[in-house]
Amino acid sequence: MATAILFGLGLGIGALGTLIGAGGGWMIVPILLLGYGFPPQQAVGTSLAVVFLNALSGSIAYMAQGRVLYRMGTAFAAATIPGALLGAWLVQYLNSKWFSVLFGLFLLFIAAFLLRGQQLLFRRSAARNVTGAGLQSLRSPVMRLGMLLSALVGILSSVFGVGGGIVHVPFLIVVLGIPVHAATATSHFVLAITSLAGCLTFLSQGQVDLSVAASMGAGVLIGAQGGAILSRRMRGEPIRRILAIALAVFAARLILRIVF
Repeated sequence: MATAILFGLGLGIGALGTLIGAGGGWMIVPILLLGYGFPPQQAVGTSLAVVFLNALSGSIAYMAQGRVLYRMGTAFAAATIPGALLGAWLVQYLNSKWFSVLFGLFLLFIAAFLLRGQQLLFRRSAARNVTGAGLQSLRSPVMRLGMLLSALVGILSSVFGVGGGIVHVPFLIVVLGIPVHAATATSHFVLAITSLAGCLTFLSQGQVDLSVAASMGAGVLIGAQGGAILSRRMRGEPIRRILAIALAVFAARLILRIVF
């Protein structure tokens, strides 16, 4: 029964995580903390293992659809890896209470940022040149800003076990003005590389529950394919709102757990 529940959770997480390009770590960590009593370090390590499988499956589907911006994705992923390793070290010093509070506040911040629904920088030019030189050259302001933020995303991804997609997608959409469908696909590509780096670090420290990761991972492999197909049938605006609402709900639940 426990295996079936984890598999079912993986199906849903894989579909929703791929649909919005966030990988599902923001759902997996609260589930493991609240539902299974995992300590923060083991919750993060196990989450990153599942996120990697989700991102790998979703990336394959998105690459087949031709929606991944490869040069941008590769540059951002390279920038996140050092931060992912640093974050895996930092999380060892967080206790359960402070971890839950910080994670909840982090998700609320991202939700509020995303709900604004307006582009802050490079508004029209980035969206207009999504496949042009402006988003392909490592010397462009868009790419430099993206790589700078990616270094920070790498730290947050391993500290909170979210893989980084939950930050990259709002950043690509709201700050750089990348269309939603290209942003979710490229984020998933970055996520596969970043989550693997973080997961291997936690695995070396014995902080990945392999049985849970395998059961949930089997579900996300299938669910991610469904999420990629569903994303082709939806406009960008509903995807953005689903992401923001889901973030706010999980954040509130984590914070209320500590308060009450």
